Amino acid sequence: MTTEDSVRDGSRIGIDESGKGDYFGPLVIAAVCVTPESERDLALMQVRDSKRISDGRILELAPDIRQVCKHSVVAIGPRRYNELYEKIRNLNRLLAWGHARALENILEQVECGLAISDQFGDERFILNALLEKGKRIRLLQRPKAEADLAVAAASILARAEFLTRLKRLSDEVGTTLPKGASGAVELAARMVLKKHGREALRSVAKLHFKTTKAVLAGVSDA
Repeated sequence: MTTEDSVRDGSRIGIDESGKGDYFGPLVIAAVCVTPESERDLALMQVRDSKRISDGRILELAPDIRQVCKHSVVAIGPRRYNELYEKIRNLNRLLAWGHARALENILEQVECGLAISDQFGDERFILNALLEKGKRIRLLQRPKAEADLAVAAASILARAEFLTRLKRLSDEVGTTLPKGASGAVELAARMVLKKHGREALRSVAKLHFKTTKAVLAGVSDA
């Protein structure tokens, strides 16, 4: 890290999210505090951006990261997500709210002066959502933040929690809920609608996605 991006001993908190682009499943935000000692452990584990790692490896790595790093995970399930989105009506503001909660939670466990997250909107969204502890931290938002080990570790914890919860939701509705927002996702949504009715979508999906409109088109009594 450059001098500008660091605090005195190199400790920092990385924040990242998972589920933002997935129709099914929760939105998960994770915060991970990395120290010089735990950074060496993460490097040995070959921690990197979760998008470059298979789901199976993500699920293997997550417990090890939780073991060596202080962390916080905020999971916003689909039903709660839909309630928040209906109030906030802005995904970046909702993301900022989740980032702020994860950051506040980890600051209950550690003292740290620097947090790094991916750039997803106006930095003021997060700063305005922070409470007392968070307002004292320096926040850096930058493109491709996952290149930083702390953010990469957070991306793995967030994705692991997302995958675990998506599997749980799939089991609850008796239909495999795919990742992303593809044609296979639309087909699965139709299956959920057919088996359980319209209200079930609220419990497994992010309703503001265009997929909802496509799935509900022509449905009068689901």
